[in-house]
Amino acid sequence: MSTGHGAAEAGATAHGVTVSGASGRGGAQERVDMLEQAFGPLDDPANPLGGAAFVAADAAGAVPPAAEAVLDAYGLNAEFVPAALGGRLRRMDELGRLLRPVFRRDASLGFGYGLNCFFAATPVWTAGDRDQRELVAGLLLGGSRVAVARHGVAHGNDFVRDEFTAVPAPDGDPDDGRGAGTNGGAGGGRLLRGSKTGIANASRADGLVVFARTGTSGPPRSHSVFLLDRRTLPPGRLTDLDRRATPGMRGAEFGGLHADDCPLPASALIGSEGDGYELSLRSSLVIRGLIPSIVLAGGDSALRTVAAFAARRRPGGRSSLDVQHVRDVLSGALLDLLIIDCLALAATRALHLLPKQVSAYSAAAAYLAPKLTAESMDEMSAVLGEETFAEDGAYGMFQKQLRDLPVTSLGHAGSAGRQVSLLPQLPFFAQHAWFADPEAPARLFRLHEGLPPLDLSQPALLGDADPLAATLVASADLFETEQLPRRGTDAGALRFLVRALTVELDDLRKAFVDIGPDRKALSSPHSLGLADRYTLVLAAAACLGVWREQQCAGESADPFLSDTAWPTAVLYRLSRRLGLALPDRCAAAEQRVLAEVLARLRGRRSYDLYASPLA
Repeated sequence: MSTGHGAAEAGATAHGVTVSGASGRGGAQERVDMLEQAFGPLDDPANPLGGAAFVAADAAGAVPPAAEAVLDAYGLNAEFVPAALGGRLRRMDELGRLLRPVFRRDASLGFGYGLNCFFAATPVWTAGDRDQRELVAGLLLGGSRVAVARHGVAHGNDFVRDEFTAVPAPDGDPDDGRGAGTNGGAGGGRLLRGSKTGIANASRADGLVVFARTGTSGPPRSHSVFLLDRRTLPPGRLTDLDRRATPGMRGAEFGGLHADDCPLPASALIGSEGDGYELSLRSSLVIRGLIPSIVLAGGDSALRTVAAFAARRRPGGRSSLDVQHVRDVLSGALLDLLIIDCLALAATRALHLLPKQVSAYSAAAAYLAPKLTAESMDEMSAVLGEETFAEDGAYGMFQKQLRDLPVTSLGHAGSAGRQVSLLPQLPFFAQHAWFADPEAPARLFRLHEGLPPLDLSQPALLGDADPLAATLVASADLFETEQLPRRGTDAGALRFLVRALTVELDDLRKAFVDIGPDRKALSSPHSLGLADRYTLVLAAAACLGVWREQQCAGESADPFLSDTAWPTAVLYRLSRRLGLALPDRCAAAEQRVLAEVLARLRGRRSYDLYASPLA
């Protein structure tokens, strides 16, 4: 990444396409298309930024420098900076979309180049003062990196449980190495001590957001958050540790830092002392909504690789598509990606539309998306057979995505942490929300409609209602009164599945009413299993919401998304995961979904709700 704003605006050429930061400020689809075309075809062996180049760089533990140059020229960091501070961040659903062309190619590039900067900046956007926000915005817009060193409670993929501590400076304000306090003797300064490993981009970042222990008790007031400008630190106070190897995302740099009485002036504190735990949780409400998009992008590349393999014609004209199981795996993989994208849409748009209820949705989306992707990729491995293990060539990208998935999906608090953040809310929903709340606003499910400005002071850690689950109940009522479907084929199977999932929600209601707020009962394996079932029901509600809006969209409706085939097949798949009674398989729906898999393969369109054109 360049270190000057001029470099980010200069422009770069890849695969015959020039991108520039100045021209990257159009609508979301325009910006997605610009990135996609700049990288060029992923499946073209002659493309210097094709799949072969990324697989080879990954084997060497690096990312292609030309790929970083493309993102420099585009000015990707501006997507992580709020518009009020000079960036392009206005909508979280659009940010999720913009990450996909990058993560479809290389998670190391997507995470190491920029997304980790957004993770680091989120506490500053959430609770930083004006000076702190302007400092981080200036760094990012100037092409620099910002890294974050989290404490163990907040970061489920820590390599070890090491941490920083921040102790009061002897004179109340740290020395800047020149014999004077860095804050003019105003008091309140601290000294940073200790070591921390597993920090993405530790040695490449000019800005550092550090979670450090400031209290002797446990959570919730044990840690505070500080912002450091590494360019201004006295020499020798903060040193780099060796890079750590990872089994996935091998091109990303996970290093470490050692602090030896590194000065922290009072102005470095983000929020108030002891806010670290709460600020981490508040930041996670924003970060978790992006997890589905980044794992979806990897799943897209995996499905495209396997679909191309299955569609090959062998001597005699036969192909793997002649086998029913192969057809089931391909259609199931697309269905899982659509489920993930419906959850991504709901979680990101809820930050704008339902900030008091978003907590459950961001946790559910971040929990379920990696789980579905991992299961789907496991099924696809059986189709690829021995090619699953290819480290290069036409199928090397599948192995790379398979390797990267566990690292990308555990980025913030991990699977168990997301379930744990869900569980305290479910007894309340059972008592007060389910079958009582009004359904979510229609705008939650509209792919392109504008949103209110993003206000990160609004999201609540615990939800006070569950309007997304109410969308399932409302859908069941509409089917019963024959107001659905408005278009498409016979929906008898879909009606049956909606009713069955509504009964499942009622069973969950009864189970959580019985559990109540008992903390011991909520932490049991049984409760974790119930939370897992809730996420599947919530996914069904999100898919129904998207389908219903497409049914009402008139001439602007997408022909596939407005059809009853995909929600029927999606709800069948979710119901089967739940072990519910199932209707007969709907062959017509399955054939329609498989046809969409192959049409998007040949037409070079993305495997998500948007069917965006690919290079």
